[in-house]
Amino acid sequence: MSTATPVPDPPDLSALQRPSGAYAMLAVDQREAMRTMFAAHQDDPVRDEQVTAFKLAATRILTPYASAVLVDRQFAWDAVVSDGAVAEGCGLIAAADHFVSAHGELVGEVTIDRDVVPETVKRQGAVAMKLLVLYRPDGGSDERIAMVEQFVDSCRRAGLVSIIEPVSRPPLDGRRWDWDEGVLAAARELGDRGADLYKAEVPLRGQGEVDEIRRRCAAITETVASPWVVLSSGVAESTFPTAVEIACRAGASGFLAGRAVWASCIGVQDVEAELHTSAVRRLQHLCDVVDTTVGS
Repeated sequence: MSTATPVPDPPDLSALQRPSGAYAMLAVDQREAMRTMFAAHQDDPVRDEQVTAFKLAATRILTPYASAVLVDRQFAWDAVVSDGAVAEGCGLIAAADHFVSAHGELVGEVTIDRDVVPETVKRQGAVAMKLLVLYRPDGGSDERIAMVEQFVDSCRRAGLVSIIEPVSRPPLDGRRWDWDEGVLAAARELGDRGADLYKAEVPLRGQGEVDEIRRRCAAITETVASPWVVLSSGVAESTFPTAVEIACRAGASGFLAGRAVWASCIGVQDVEAELHTSAVRRLQHLCDVVDTTVGS
């Protein structure tokens, strides 16, 4: 008789979805990148407390309209949990990635954050965890696959949804490269490694011929074994709703995005008022887009 410990069934993804079945998820897990956004609007150093306050406000104001919210340990997790900032019915996602500045990049290397313990964050209300993965064309495939599979296994054993976020990055050996090819290559390499949800960059950053964007999104759909959603980094705020619509009509299931919702609120005189008005309108519009297009 086998004595192996049974692995739990995959968790229910509905905790991250709208009633339509679409994903309309908010990201507030940006770290030093968010500090850089603030720095562009002020001369004084950006304090940790300033970043935390914005994340708390964005979470409190925007989660009534989001199907889930992604929060980081470095600046916001404890505050969000202790303040009960997440609206009822909005799934809580823990960022489980540790960012390292390297190779001249703000995020040049990523590892699994061992301080984000799956069983602990689940007790604190999390329904999912997310891992960023840097895809470079000049190697590291075995290491990336091993990290993703380890992450997926830890989520599965804790009864949490696993979300991976592969992003295309330049090679370290100086060879010529194509960012868009990296987006598709990352999906081919990591899209069938067991993750419950795949978060992808928008092909062509949402610019160019609609048919070509759609073709590339369809290639992700064909490659990735799970539902997938798009992120907004690198896509203009004004372009993102159309990019989401194109992706969803080609098989995507929604979005997990932050900058396209709240980035323009940073640096304004009354941040909370701007979050309550323009950011809420943008998020509601995105929700309408995915409700209309997912499954249609």
